[in-house]
Amino acid sequence: MMNMEPRYRLAFELYPYEKHADQDASVPVRHPIVIVGAGPIGVATALDLGQRGQPVLVLDDHEGIGEGSRAICFSQRCLEIADRLGCGEAMVEKGVVWNLGKVFHGEDRVFEFNLQPEGGHKNPAFINLQQPYFERFLVDHVRAEQAKGTPIEIRGRNRVMALEDKDDHILLSIETPDGPYQIETDWLIACDGARSPLRDMMGLGFEGRVFEDNFLIADVKMTADFPTERWFWFEPPFKESGQSALLHKQPDDIWRIDFQLGWDIDREKELDVSNIRARVDAMLGPDAEYELEWTSIYTFQCRRMEAFRHGRVMFAGDAAHQVSPFGARGANSGMQDAENLAWKLDLVIRGLAPDSLLDTYSEERVYGADENILNSTRATDFITPKTEISTLFRNAVLHLAHDHPFARPLVNSGRLSVPCTYDGLSLTGDDALPGGPGRTRPGAPCVDAPLGSQFLLNTLGQGFTLLTIDAEAPDDLTEVQIPITRLALSAEDDATGALAERYLGDTQSAVYLIRPDHHVVARWAAFDEGATRTALRRAIGQE
Repeated sequence: MMNMEPRYRLAFELYPYEKHADQDASVPVRHPIVIVGAGPIGVATALDLGQRGQPVLVLDDHEGIGEGSRAICFSQRCLEIADRLGCGEAMVEKGVVWNLGKVFHGEDRVFEFNLQPEGGHKNPAFINLQQPYFERFLVDHVRAEQAKGTPIEIRGRNRVMALEDKDDHILLSIETPDGPYQIETDWLIACDGARSPLRDMMGLGFEGRVFEDNFLIADVKMTADFPTERWFWFEPPFKESGQSALLHKQPDDIWRIDFQLGWDIDREKELDVSNIRARVDAMLGPDAEYELEWTSIYTFQCRRMEAFRHGRVMFAGDAAHQVSPFGARGANSGMQDAENLAWKLDLVIRGLAPDSLLDTYSEERVYGADENILNSTRATDFITPKTEISTLFRNAVLHLAHDHPFARPLVNSGRLSVPCTYDGLSLTGDDALPGGPGRTRPGAPCVDAPLGSQFLLNTLGQGFTLLTIDAEAPDDLTEVQIPITRLALSAEDDATGALAERYLGDTQSAVYLIRPDHHVVARWAAFDEGATRTALRRAIGQE
């Protein structure tokens, strides 16, 4: 859990309070979809739904984005989602692109790793970008969409104080500077953070593990010659740093430093500027010139709700699940929540899919949360061993990894976020492509590939796509009133060979049915109309 110090202050005022006609209505006004929380997950969900034509109201208890970098590492999959929504390029342009990470034990470099050793992707493996910028780019794009008529509204300083489940809708009681008012909504999406007031109002639990360790964040502004890489130290050589330390570069000459503090600490003492400077000076040297931009202390937690859907209320992002920050799995997994939920809710509202399709939002994203929690727990246990035997094992692995490649996969300084593959879940169809690449199997997110001056993911669109590679199929197909748009590609489109490597493997042709969130439903060596229709029905919960 990341606790901001000091109290909330605005970095960007983006949605200042304005009184709305709803506040003077004699009876509560009904809205189709209300999202509580205008953080990155709430706004991304609103963008996705709004671009599908669904009217969305976003409520937030502040008027913009808080100070402090908070989340800074945004993965390739997260950027691909932002790119589909229309704001990914601005994020990459502002962000610090990095692919290389280095792991140290004391003064010795144990090994280094490259997160994107292959080319042919529009987006980098990771960027570092302060969360306020990430949020601002999302909200800026909301404003651009609003100018085009996209039905998205954000209301600042609208704090939800209570909710009542009325079976066919939710009644919300809201506090504003002009007093309270009420609205109704058919669907409520809770993106209100790890301390989620909505979760508490509904009496829902948040189960998991709290680790006995604390970490200090110190964001410092300085001009430094450090390369644009992720540096992680086990038992760092500089004094006052604890058992581990982490160094990252952000935009605007800001550097993120994490120090492991231990469990039984005096938080007020550790946040004293003189003590923070003593730690930073020990790391950078006594002559280093820098300014402290933001500091915070967080405790590792790996927890989630039992289910992310409760009737007409869906939970997403930190409101639904929480992981330790090493591995950058928090905001990145929350963005995957947003893209998973939006297309499903859109189809249910349009009457094109059964209500039970929303249950698969919980099924798939709980699966993703458990994967993240497993990886975060393993990283935390390796970074902060709690017994003498665990420490001996950890240090033995680090010593071996210096010279022996077999030991390097055992080193865990935070397995960095990768998108979830929904193996064996209820919407995942058949794999009828013998010899097909494992990375694009059914359930997996599509992998990007260059197509001349374009990239594959930019051509897939917002609906269901039938991707054919050197295979015949009809250009248009409709099943249960849902159109399937064909994207026909051939060897001529694959100048680099990346498309064949990522989608054909050992086969000469392939047909892929791809969901609106760009996960693979099913695949075949040749087009089969009956199989395609069956896979589509399965993908919307009708099979």
